[in-house]
Amino acid sequence: MGLKEDVLILAIESSCDETAASVVKNGREVLSNIISSQIDLHTLYGGVVPEIASRKHIEKINQVIEEALKEANVTLGEITAIAVTYGPGLVGALLVGVSAAKAISFAADKPLIGVHHIEGHISANYIENKQLEPPFACLVVSGGHTHLVVVKDYGEYEILGCTRDDAAGEAFDKVARAIGLGYPGGPKIDRLSKEGNPEAIPFPRAKVDGSSYDFSFSGLKSAVLNYLNSCEMKGIEINRADVAASFQKAVIDVLVEHALHAVKEYGFDKFAIAGGVASNSSLRAAFETECKKRNIEFYHPSPIFCTDNAAMIGAAGYYEYIKGTRSGYDLNAVPNLKLGEK
Repeated sequence: MGLKEDVLILAIESSCDETAASVVKNGREVLSNIISSQIDLHTLYGGVVPEIASRKHIEKINQVIEEALKEANVTLGEITAIAVTYGPGLVGALLVGVSAAKAISFAADKPLIGVHHIEGHISANYIENKQLEPPFACLVVSGGHTHLVVVKDYGEYEILGCTRDDAAGEAFDKVARAIGLGYPGGPKIDRLSKEGNPEAIPFPRAKVDGSSYDFSFSGLKSAVLNYLNSCEMKGIEINRADVAASFQKAVIDVLVEHALHAVKEYGFDKFAIAGGVASNSSLRAAFETECKKRNIEFYHPSPIFCTDNAAMIGAAGYYEYIKGTRSGYDLNAVPNLKLGEK
């Protein structure tokens, strides 16, 4: 391996409830991708408990990093730089990753690169789509974020729209809980909705006044809860599969409409999705169909690169490294970091 030319990024991600480390070569080749998930633990509580998440990260972080280096068959000495998510996310969880990255950077005398979590999600598309290059439009949908973004260049973004209240993934979790599916809601609603009729219940599709690209899902969530309550009060049996399918269709319709409106307005012929909700099979199928109709190239990462992982941070970290981005040892966790902020 011509290590002189190759850039090897050791990447760390700990923004929520996955402790992850990865070694990525030249931004697009994943040599290792280790993820330690805490889903089973948080399922007991019906959602992520920040304090528990932080403690688990502390337990797992060194082990995950060692495993990533071992699987990639590289030593710390061969690594070019260390990339780490420093925001947005849960402050305690982020601090674990940032502290580990700073310690390794200092001890091994390697450059440190702070990476924005959403930039990581967008960059996940570069891993399997070697031909994808900016500019393109990207929809980031996850538990905490719904962003419609123009990727002008590597590391250069313009946010067209974002959610005014609940993120799409958050709405999935809340509705799943309401119909008794439990946590995590997204995959469970995705599965159950395959048995239901998406046209059964006319849930609302929210538009935000004065902004054709912003999203709002709290009204839809309330409409689902009201429907469930009114059925209970009237003694009407609830068809959970129909509720799941109709709710999911309402979310997907809005996401697809907004995203493709942006693609048309800006004249793009490339569109990508990213984030945990991007692994939803119905969402992917809807975009596949609509993009084909309009002759737009549609890109999406494999499900393993949609949910939180460190390979995406390694991909983003590579392009930041090439651009000359370096972080100091004063790098801190920024829980509400906006995309494009440094």
